[in-house]
Amino acid sequence: MDPWLFLFFAVLAIALAWWIPRLRLQRALARPFPEEWVEILERNIGVYRALPMPLRLQLRQHIKAFLHQKHFSGAGGLVVTDEMRVTIAAQACMLQLNRGGGLYPRLKYIVIYPSAFVVSRTEANDQGLASEVRRGLQGESWSNGKVILAWDDVLRGARNFVDGRNVVLHEFSHQLDSEDGNTDGAPLLAGASSYRSWAAALSGEYRILQRKARKGGRTLLDHYGATNPAEFFAVATETFFEQPDAMAKRHQELFGVLRDYYRVDPRDWRETHAAAAGGAPEGSA
Repeated sequence: MDPWLFLFFAVLAIALAWWIPRLRLQRALARPFPEEWVEILERNIGVYRALPMPLRLQLRQHIKAFLHQKHFSGAGGLVVTDEMRVTIAAQACMLQLNRGGGLYPRLKYIVIYPSAFVVSRTEANDQGLASEVRRGLQGESWSNGKVILAWDDVLRGARNFVDGRNVVLHEFSHQLDSEDGNTDGAPLLAGASSYRSWAAALSGEYRILQRKARKGGRTLLDHYGATNPAEFFAVATETFFEQPDAMAKRHQELFGVLRDYYRVDPRDWRETHAAAAGGAPEGSA
């Protein structure tokens, strides 16, 4: 084949590979948001009715894009429904409001179990001896483009959007954290000054939580956040979105850097929060 002809077809193939997915996404975004999806949001997302209309409309567009781009599958005999897909997508996309860019570009798959799933891990004890430990989990985020969730905990956390525990917010904050290649509690930020402010706020609060957790003291942030910096960021994210008033009062600097990062202030959504939550059972993270 003529080298120039080969080059032409190679460039054409690259152009089509870039253009076709974007055309399909544009078509998906142009479709009306289904009324039954609105009903799911109003029924399952405890904070949805409290969102200002511009954020509601933005969230709907994000949901359409998310559901177009990500693949959902059931495990443990679960059959995935639109209710599951929309409920998960809505909470995941709340972390992306006002932020621009792609929606979790490295994420491809969401796997849903009916309830807590058991995993085996090799862990070392205080003496350094390794052994296999089986644990029941409500959610897990993998760096290879996968999030695993327990549906019953997803639903409880979505409907009770005031208790500071939300498995979807937790696991998808890990996805944000890992976008720079490391899940270390420091997601991609704007620049060096942002990283300095981030490190100053989170490292200090992390050490405080560790001390209080060792002593068994009561804290606004869940003690699980004392596990490591990545879990601290995930737990802080849950608290930021679900208990913003308390966080702003008791952890002002931490609240400020999270507000700058997520580009929303959930305190503005408080008016109908309690009514929307409807006294649902406690969620999990």
